[in-house]
Amino acid sequence: MKLRFSSILAALFLSAALGQSPAFGQSYEPYIPEEEMPDVVQVLPAPPADPSPDFDHDILRYMWGKQQRKDPQRLAMAVRDAIWSMDTTLVILGEPFGLKIGPEETPAIYRVLTRGITTIENIRFRPKAHYFRIRPFAYFQEPSIFPQDDAWLATEGSYPSGHTIRAWACALVMAQINPASAEAVFARAWLSGESRVISGCHWQSDVDASRPVAGMGFSRLQTSPDFQRDMAFAREEFRRIKAQKECE
Repeated sequence: MKLRFSSILAALFLSAALGQSPAFGQSYEPYIPEEEMPDVVQVLPAPPADPSPDFDHDILRYMWGKQQRKDPQRLAMAVRDAIWSMDTTLVILGEPFGLKIGPEETPAIYRVLTRGITTIENIRFRPKAHYFRIRPFAYFQEPSIFPQDDAWLATEGSYPSGHTIRAWACALVMAQINPASAEAVFARAWLSGESRVISGCHWQSDVDASRPVAGMGFSRLQTSPDFQRDMAFAREEFRRIKAQKECE
């Protein structure tokens, strides 16, 4: 079993090194320009001050995350969750969603997810730049579980977590397409947020702030007529595929 998880980790690190790091992420057209999305700097409180009781909690959770790395299965999940690739996110959350999602297999679902998630996750830029919070691995001068990206990540603020916003945004849009999958996709998205603490790339308070931030973006997304049109196509495509599977 240990050999199996070692192989998983090796494969994941290799895929990241070959182009799945943040610097190589895909680009999709948002439904709403970033400048027209809510300015969450006006909503979010500042991240916990150092020192403070809330920051002490962040430190305790960082230590908790390092303990979690001793579990090969949980470490493999955290490494997989660290890959900044839209397609990887859709594979991860597509499992609880119940479909293999791709531009050829499910074009309408793929379109609304990629554009919808991009719209929501762009909300992170202003608070990251405004607070420019140091990341845990940099604070403790230790490597994260994804050391090949540490230098790049250190140039971007830690608060809030872009990975968590992406995962939560994906779960929100998926649950709108297929409400029956909501519990499963949100449970997996929650673990993706915990993965960011385990990785050493985010504080717990970064992750905690990210879920309501994604909710704000999702609410604004609903005002886009183009999104509503594509969502109708996606839900129809899902119903058709589900009916076909039931007939097989």
